[in-house]
Amino acid sequence: QVQLVESGGGLVQAGGSLRLSCAASGRTFRIYRMGWFRQAPGKEREFVAAVRWSASTTYYADSVKGRFTISRDNAKNTVYLQMNSLKPEETAVYYCAAQYSGSAYYPGGYEDWGQGTQVTVSS
Repeated sequence: QVQLVESGGGLVQAGGSLRLSCAASGRTFRIYRMGWFRQAPGKEREFVAAVRWSASTTYYADSVKGRFTISRDNAKNTVYLQMNSLKPEETAVYYCAAQYSGSAYYPGGYEDWGQGTQVTVSS
């Protein structure tokens, strides 16, 4: 099992930027991929971005390509999500998750989840 703790959320104006962090601990050697998801009130959890733990492969939702960047620092067991040009409709709780196998894009493919961090984008 891997424990995940997100940080970096907050309130930002539309067009602004935030950088989320996700610190992993525990059996991190099992991680195949780390992902970021978000969930707005009344909506399903949706994929945002993912990165292979031991390779440079990244994955993005079409809606965030060119604005968000996922990266990782294996020495710190931390994954980051740099979010630029934020939009009010991207207000949500952002979660990071750890995957040991499977597809990058579906929440059901991730086994361990953080508690989430709130991102609020004001218009």
